[in-house]
Amino acid sequence: MILQNKYGSIDITSDVIAGIVSVCANNCYGVKGIVGKKNAGGITKLLRREKPNQGIKIEKLKGCVNIELHIVVRYGINIAAVGNSIISEIRYNVERMTGITVGKVDVCVDAIVTD
Repeated sequence: MILQNKYGSIDITSDVIAGIVSVCANNCYGVKGIVGKKNAGGITKLLRREKPNQGIKIEKLKGCVNIELHIVVRYGINIAAVGNSIISEIRYNVERMTGITVGKVDVCVDAIVTD
């Protein structure tokens, strides 16, 4: 996404936004991690922090971005509360750090794990 101001232009890539989303999600209580696509056996792959853009889909629209995030939560955690927490954290931090308006944030819970 390219932002214009009186001094020039700023190009913010999807990887930067995905990195912000990854940090926000992993810092929320109850989130075990971000997951990538399911493999042929149906098992989700828990991703390490070195691959922040997998499991996160950034859709650039005119003037805003939509974000889709796939996560794993810990057993016994209120899923709705975790989802609302992640949505507000992502919306606040992406808009504050980049100046880009966040349209919608979809949080998909792909698995629940025990510690």
